[in-house]
Amino acid sequence: MKIIPGLVKTSELHALMLGAIAPRPIAFASTINKKGIRNLSPFSFFNAFGSNPPILIFSPARRVRDNTVKHSLINTKDTREVVINVVSFNIVQQASLASCEYAEGVDEFIKAGLTPVASEFVKPFRVKESPVQFECKVINVIETGTQGGAANLIVCEILCMHIDDSVLNAEGKIDPHKIDLVARMSEDYYCRASGDAVFTVPKPNRKLGIGFDNLPESVKNSTILTGNDLGMLANVEQLPNEAECKAYKQLMNEKFEEVTVVHNRAKALILEGKIWDAWLLLLSF
Repeated sequence: MKIIPGLVKTSELHALMLGAIAPRPIAFASTINKKGIRNLSPFSFFNAFGSNPPILIFSPARRVRDNTVKHSLINTKDTREVVINVVSFNIVQQASLASCEYAEGVDEFIKAGLTPVASEFVKPFRVKESPVQFECKVINVIETGTQGGAANLIVCEILCMHIDDSVLNAEGKIDPHKIDLVARMSEDYYCRASGDAVFTVPKPNRKLGIGFDNLPESVKNSTILTGNDLGMLANVEQLPNEAECKAYKQLMNEKFEEVTVVHNRAKALILEGKIWDAWLLLLSF
């Protein structure tokens, strides 16, 4: 399947983009209008873009179907302030409810049954039930177009970050299982960023990994080891030398007739995080 923007309907392209660019974190944006009336709406075109200064960007895009703009965009342009609340699993249904296109002046805090809490640096209210809230000033609004589906990048600088102590671990860092965030997928799909969905990937070698180009052909062309397996093997700084392999072979005191047996054992070691042992096995037999 090949999609060329401009040759398909914007709605079709939009749906495919949302399916491919996922999961997306959710900015639960709290704003107020010129009259001081509260507004609350979630946006999944959102992420962090720097920490000095600390910058968040979210985009209330123009509606694809009729090219109208959202109250959050109007309010941030008028007041230059916003609170971005994160969405945990405990409030995902309420956040979804707040996305309804209520008339101007309707308070989504009330509609969604959420608790407004006064901010310290800006006028928009925080969502009490959200485990992390960012009070922000709007430093720029970048319009990428005037047609339906065009983005409006609201560039925000964080003035204050509020973190619920209950989501912190013993080291004072945010625990992904405690904060239990959700993210947006396509159509009606969301995903939950906790439990079995969370896994670790060791950071690349601080020196230099040997890379795929230095993998032995027998390893690189394995029918057992996956690309992820090879990626971990290729992240070692150097391969075991001949003496290390000889010592390992003597210690193991085993004979392997089939290369698939060796590669399956190496795969199990990789799964346990024993990358060096996997290399010793692969190069010793």
